Formats: sequence, structure tokens, C-alpha cells
Amino acid sequence: MAAMLKQTRWTILLSINAVAVLIAGILIASAIWFGGGTEFRVVGERSDIVEDSVGEMALLESVSDSNAKVDTVNVTGNDDYISTSSHEFDSSEVPDGELWNENSIIIYATPDIDICVSGSLSDLGSMYWQTSDTNVISGFYDSARTWLGYSDETCRYPVIKGSGTTTIIAGTYDGRRKDSISVTVMDPPVEQWKHEVLTLVNKVRTKNNLGQLVWGTTCEDAADTRATETITLYAHTRPDGRSWDTVCPTPTSGGVSGENLAIGNAAVSPASVVALWMGSESHRANILNPEYTNLAVGFVYEPDTTYRTYWSQFFSTF
Repeated sequence: MAAMLKQTRWTILLSINAVAVLIAGILIASAIWFGGGTEFRVVGERSDIVEDSVGEMALLESVSDSNAKVDTVNVTGNDDYISTSSHEFDSSEVPDGELWNENSIIIYATPDIDICVSGSLSDLGSMYWQTSDTNVISGFYDSARTWLGYSDETCRYPVIKGSGTTTIIAGTYDGRRKDSISVTVMDPPVEQWKHEVLTLVNKVRTKNNLGQLVWGTTCEDAADTRATETITLYAHTRPDGRSWDTVCPTPTSGGVSGENLAIGNAAVSPASVVALWMGSESHRANILNPEYTNLAVGFVYEPDTTYRTYWSQFFSTF
């Protein structure tokens, strides 16, 4: 979602810029315990995963009557300055009968990656995925987030419930391969990620011969407020009915400001949310607006809410 205000003219970009998922479903029989140890049985049916579909919301085109000249380029999540994954699973050959070369991995609770077996494996067929601690990862959707570059054949989208460490066991139903891996889930580093968004935006602007933005201290609290408000109402109208720009009003001396918003399971890291915005013409226009000098970023992670991750960008000349 993007919006722009120029001088005293109120212009709201009316797009919804988020890829969100309605996380619903029932997890059945995620882990089986034997004799006090963590053991798993090979289930005959795929009752150990959540089978609800995981999909994207469509983007709505935004509108703007700004006269600012914006040079745009097509950017995808695969460009060298935007990577949608913070972890690369070992793609080398794994021992016969196993699925991973790693013994353990660390992921963020957003979650910023899907859980994948080694990329060197193929033709695995039907697999089961199980977890030892359902308070950390309660299960897996029966698919991967392919729009973030993950394969349905080798990856699963985890249902994160909290921070901590759990053991994941996966295997093929024909018994050819079975393996375990320790997965530690950490809360995302909120302040670090907000500033990483600024860094990524400036890399994009450098590629387009535009000036660097500085951290927008004037509207810093406003950006956090707007990210929080999208939990209640995902719109450029604030929950109390006022316009988005009232959170950090333009000075009487004039100025230009704009807003990008994103929520949901494709906005799970600084890299993925910037790639998401750059994939939309109107949001890209805000990022590449040559008039802007400042950028404040808001980010909220609320695991008990529907969309979990909530982002805002507040661009300004003040």
C-alpha cells in the first residue's frame, strides 16, 4: 500500500501492497513421544501437516497526481541487492538415506525462510514433516511459499508459535530417506531490520542515480505508529478515521511526504519487503522519488495476530 502527499494537496495512493495469508486450519498429531524421548513414527496418512492452502493477495494499482519525475526500473526479489532468504541450505550431496547436511539452523519467528531439505535432492515423492515442540513450530503447511522462491518439492512453510528450539524430523513415505535437524527460532531484531530497509532502499536509489535518503528522525515515531495501526486497519486511513499523513503533518513551510505499507507472509524480512514494494509500480515510485530526502521505517512483529508482520515506510522532505 502506498500513498503520497504533496504540499497542501492530499493524495492517497489506494493500492493494497501486501501479500498476506489467512492462516487457518487444524494441526493433527504433530509429534509422538515414546519412553520419555523424542521419537516419531512414520505416519501412514499425511496427518502431521496442515493442509490449508497458502496464497497471496492480489495487488491493487495505486493512483497519484504527483508531478514529481520518477525513473523506474523493473526489480524482482532475485536481484543481487535483494535476497529473499537469509539462509542457504547446503545443496551438496547428502549421505544416503539422509535429507540434510546441517545438524542445526537458526531462523527468525516471522518466519523469514521455509524449512527445506538439501537442494541436491529431487524426486523425493510424498514426505512427512514432524516437530518435537509444538510451542515453537506447531506444524507445516502442505506447501512452500513459492512466490519467495521456495520449492514445494523440498520445502515446507512452518507454522511458528514462539521462540525456542525444536527438532524437526522429515522423511519419505517409502522409507528411502529420513533425517532430523535442530531448528532454533528467534524473535526478529526489530530496530536492526528497520535500518536494513533504509540500506536496501539506498542501494536501489544508487542503481537509479538518485540521492541517498537519511533516517527520518522527525517522523520516526510516526512510522512505528502507522505500522502498529495496520494491525487494526490496513489502509491509508487511520483507525480513528483521519488521513495517514496526520501522524507526521507537513510543516507550514511546505514539503512532500509519502507512505508505503506491507503486511503478511511475503513481508517477512527487510529483503523480502523491499522486493515486494519494488515489484509494485506505485510503491516503487515512492522509493525512487527524487524529491524525498528522509525515510523512517516502522516494523511490528505480533505473533498472535492474523498477519504477524507489519511494515510502514514514511518518506518526507522534512
